[in-house]
Parts: sequence; C-alpha cells; structure tokens
Amino acid sequence: MATPLWSPSEAMAEASAMRVFMRFIAERHDVPLSGYGDLHAWSIDNRADFWSAVWDDNGVIGHKGERVVENGDAMPGARFFPDASLNFAENLLRRSGDGDAIVFTGEDKVTRRLSWDDLHAMVSRLQQVMLASGVKAGDRVAAMIANLPEAVAGMLAASSIGAIWSSCSPDFGPRGLLDRFGQIEPVMFIACDGYWYNGKRIAIADKLAEIVPNLPSVRRVLVVDYLGEAQAVADTLPNASAFAAALGAFEARPVDFVRLPFDHPLYILYSSGTTGIPKCIVHSAGGTLLQHIKEQRYHCGIGAGDRVFYFTTCGWMMWNWLVSALASRATLLLFDGSPFAPDGNVLFDLADREKMTFFGTSAKYVDAVRKAGLGPIDTHDLASVRVIASTGSPLSPECFGFVYEGIKADVHLASISGGTDIVSCFVLGIPGEPVHSGEIQGPGLGMAVEVWDEAGRPVTGKKGELVCTRPFPSMPIGFWNDPDGAKYRAAYFERFDNVWCHGDFAEITENGGIVIHGRSDATLNPGGVRIGTAEIYNQVEQMPEVLEAICIGQQWDSDVRVVLFVRLAEGVAFTDDLVRAIKTRIRQGASPRHVPAVVLPVDDIPRTKSGKIVELAVREVVHGRPVRNIEALANPEALTQFADRPELGA
Repeated sequence: MATPLWSPSEAMAEASAMRVFMRFIAERHDVPLSGYGDLHAWSIDNRADFWSAVWDDNGVIGHKGERVVENGDAMPGARFFPDASLNFAENLLRRSGDGDAIVFTGEDKVTRRLSWDDLHAMVSRLQQVMLASGVKAGDRVAAMIANLPEAVAGMLAASSIGAIWSSCSPDFGPRGLLDRFGQIEPVMFIACDGYWYNGKRIAIADKLAEIVPNLPSVRRVLVVDYLGEAQAVADTLPNASAFAAALGAFEARPVDFVRLPFDHPLYILYSSGTTGIPKCIVHSAGGTLLQHIKEQRYHCGIGAGDRVFYFTTCGWMMWNWLVSALASRATLLLFDGSPFAPDGNVLFDLADREKMTFFGTSAKYVDAVRKAGLGPIDTHDLASVRVIASTGSPLSPECFGFVYEGIKADVHLASISGGTDIVSCFVLGIPGEPVHSGEIQGPGLGMAVEVWDEAGRPVTGKKGELVCTRPFPSMPIGFWNDPDGAKYRAAYFERFDNVWCHGDFAEITENGGIVIHGRSDATLNPGGVRIGTAEIYNQVEQMPEVLEAICIGQQWDSDVRVVLFVRLAEGVAFTDDLVRAIKTRIRQGASPRHVPAVVLPVDDIPRTKSGKIVELAVREVVHGRPVRNIEALANPEALTQFADRPELGA
C-alpha cells in the first residue's frame, strides 16, 4: 500500500467523535468493532439499530416512534422512522444565549454577528410575518438571496411551520430562476436588493421587476437590505415590503415549532445540468437532519463551539449542508463574494480572524490558490483549523499534496462527494484514519457504496459505476410534479434494478479509498474504452502553462475521439511545442489511450453557478446541437468559443 500523506496521532484518533461513537455502538450492541471497516459493515447490516443509535446519540428532538425502517429493501419505497414526528428548525435552534450563532462577512468588508438569541428573535419575527401572510405547512417559500444571515433565518422560519424552502443565488438570470421557481409555485418570495462580486456592486432591481410578475402564486415579497436599496426596490414590486420593516411589525417571542412526519418535505433543490428544464428534487426534514448530523458529527468532527465555514452560495446544496451545523451547536461562518477579491488570501484571513475549525471549499479553489503561487502555510497561522474539506469536483493528487505543503501540514484533509440528489455525501472523510493522495477516505456510515462494472458486478481496483445497494434516509421523497414517480425512478434506478446508480465513474482502491474519475455521462469512450475526464485534468492542469481544461468525446469516423480545450496562463502562447508537451504529459501520466486527438485553446470555460465545468454542454455545442437550460450557466457566453471550430470539422 502507498504511504499516507497524513495520519492522525493515536491520541487524536481515539478522541475523535468517530471512535467515541464506535465504542458507544460496541457497548450498546455488544459487538466487537476493531476499526472503521467493522463499524461501517455493521451500520449496513444493522441499519435499524444504526440509524436509531444516530438519533439517540445526538439527542434528536422529537418523537422517534417504534419502527425505524419500513419496506427496508425497496429502493425507492423504503421509509425511515415512519412513526416519528419532528421539526427541523427546532433541532437547529436548540442553543440559546449571547454566543455567536452566525458571523457573516461580505466582500464589501461588512461583518455582522448574530448571537443565538438574535437568531431566535429574527426567526420568531419572520415566522409571524409568514403566518400573517397565510403561509402554511406544505407551502413553498422561495428565495433569491446572497449568503446572508437572513437566508438562514428564512429557511428556519419556513421549516418551523412546515413550509418548504427553496433558494438560489442572486446571480441567476430571470429565465433560470423562473425555470426553477415557476415549477414549484411559491407563495412567498424573499430576495436581496443586490450583491457584491469581485469588487463590483451589482443591483438586481431590474431582474426582480421581471421575475416577480411572472410568479403569480407569490402573495408576499420581502426584500433584504444589502446594498441599501431594499425599501426603494420593494416600492416597485407588487405585495412587497422591506424585510426589516416587515419584521419590525412584530415582537420576538418563543418560536412555535410544528412537529410533522419524518418524511415531511423540507427542501426543493434543482439538478444543475444543461440538458433540459431543471428537475425539482424534494428532500425530507428527517432524512436531511439525520444524514447531516451523522456526517457532520462523526465524519467531520463538528461539535458544540466549533466554527464552521463552507465556501458556497444559496444555490448549491453545500449551503443546505452548512446550515445544518447549527444542530451541533456550532457557529456558522458565512461569506459572500469572490474568494479572490482583492486576492486569494481572503478566506485564509477569515480563518485566522474567526478561529475557523472546519474549512470547506472546492477543488477548483484549492487549485487556484496553488496556481496563484500562494503559501498560506507561511503567511497565516491557521492553528484552529482541524479539517479542510473539498468537494465540487475531484481533488487532484497534486492538490492533495499542496494542502499539506502549502496550506497546513497537520490537518485532516477530507475530500467528499455526493450531491444535490441526496443533499449529502456517499463518500467522505473518516477521522482517525490516514489520508492517501488522490483518494476520498471511504464510504459514509450507513451508505452501502460499491463500484459496479457494466454487468452489475462489484469490482475493486477497476473503474465502474458508483452505486448504493441499500436505502438510506436522505434519498429524495421524489421529484416535484412527478406524481407516479416515473422521472425519479428513471433518474437513479433504471440502470440497475433496486439499486441507486449515482452517475459517477469511480474506483475503489487497495487502501479502501475511493477515486472519482468524473461523471458517467461525461466519460470518454475512444475505441470502446471508458476514460474518466478527471484522469486527463489531473495531468494537464498540473502544467504551469495551463490554468484549467475541459475535454469531451467527439463523434468521429464511426468512433469517438478525445478533444481537449485548454485555458492558458497569462502570457503563454499556444504553440505546437505546447501541444506536444501536453500530449506527452498525458501519455506518461495516464496512458496512450488518454491522449487527446485534438488540443485547442479557449479564453474561458463554461461552468454552472456552483462552479462545475459543463462537459455535456460543450459536447452539444461541438456537435451542433442546442444547449437547453442555458440559464444554469454562470458564463453562457463562453460556449461560443466551442461552436463551429474549423479544427473540428469533418
């Protein structure tokens, strides 16, 4: 086996929440557990006992009921805690007092602090506004909002009465927002008056004037003040008030929490692909709560007093994941804006200033810090940071190394992967275990994760489909406007019967870790051999000449050929010598089959609002096919560079 990049001390491992939980399970159920592998296997084979223990060990507020799993072998169809009742917000607002509940930092250098009592008061007043506006259980509350404390309060107020929360970031265009919210027909709409990004002040009054009249179900609009224009914007919209003015009409009082069934809907999230109108994915209150508590406490070591950060917007599922840290009595560190304004030290400055203990970000950010030549290990203390988590795309082996060489030497680096589909993770960090370069440490507790070949056989050391063979609580309730569940079943269960097929091209290593090689629908098939796009990116993006890349399979001469597009570093010329160097790097670092047939330069690479590159959209453009749901892209204009390239003609 390869030498680990990092291993925790034995004292650190034994003190981890994961090891404490393992001892709790061993004693409670009188089973010998010698390590994480034993605990994970037990959690799969004894799902009712496992999820019941998660509920009890974390003191979930609510009525658990007698049954833990009903119809437990059906996927979809299994139900967890079918007799239970709880309220999501009640479990997140279990702490009170004057300690920090939320610390918000904006790119405009604004810092706001909300104590737990402040947060309770804001949620209380907002709950009263919602009730006075006729919002009831099952209604939808939608928000187009920056990563502000008001977004957290809005979600908590909605869930306190059983309404369903759905949010996106304010950089969405009107069409993109209406494609989402138009499907779910919200009765209340919360928006900010604008936001800051990369040093620019961006007002959105014109967008709101187009959006609100096209959401006829909305009975009340609240405009949150971030640019100082909330009241002026509200005056231009029907049924609108400034957020602060609306809340000011009510006195804070104890929040009334309505306890509802475990599988009562909590969130609606959206698929971010560019192949059609987004699918509206409905997640349950109980499933989301239990899964997040499990991941955050045991896999991430988050507990009372921790200060938790994830670089995200309100349009990415990591926001929903982040806010659940309140259930662990942790402080949320919210940031809104560009992580490179004015330079790439912004988030590390925040980590030092606020004594951050959990630093969550994206693989692209880590790579951008590396390529910018920054060395936080020399310029920042970061003594408080225990965990650095990375997601959004596969973290390359070079970036694994950079975290330990350039950011912090003694830290638990937890690469994680899951998605909007489950609002959580399939594979993630395991405290107390070593970290190997390029590998996610292992599957989550209670998650029966395997990698299957084309014939549906489990494989190790070979690439295949990431699947989950047993039901789990955070499976979606279903899709909105999919009454017979046909779209839901087609999305995850069509490939393998009664097995969740996630759509990731993955591999289980000899260490028991997992490598994600890219999305299955973006895998390349030259000569009939499946190649993950991440395998190519891991090579070419380590070259100093290349800032980032995107590759696709182009239909060519009755086969598929690999086409690689590269965005070059400033001042680098695209030459035949560079193309040869790129191909040589890929051939030597991956294999001859990975070498692209064509390499071409581009000035920009299209990506979603959450920062993921969109290989499928580029593939459609190259083949002359229309890209639907183009509003899902943060920079749709980048697609023009891939159209009608003479180098790709017949």
